[in-house]
Amino acid sequence: MKTKTEIREWRKKRIRKKVSGSPERPRLSVFRSASHIYAQVVNDDDHKTLFAVSSLSAGVKEETGTKTDIAKKVGNLVAKKCLENNIKQVVFDRNGFVYHGRVKALADAAREAGLEF
Repeated sequence: MKTKTEIREWRKKRIRKKVSGSPERPRLSVFRSASHIYAQVVNDDDHKTLFAVSSLSAGVKEETGTKTDIAKKVGNLVAKKCLENNIKQVVFDRNGFVYHGRVKALADAAREAGLEF
């Protein structure tokens, strides 16, 4: 019997074969833990993380609400940082997580803030 984490890792490998970030269109990678959510924008050609935002970031940490509400705020903040750095398009990497709940809320909030997937 495989654990949930092992199954997610298989899914992640399958996704990463097809998804990669470039300087023109970096990869927006999302990680969801039990209590927090993290998003980072990565240029895979140069193997560099351009920037990262999480529920522990300065603009979001003080916020209250459900985990889904906080994921929306993280998505909004990551989109603002992308637009400040002249990044209008990204490739979304759900990192093996099901596109549902907090992952979907983050993606929808980033789209609403002006980021194109």
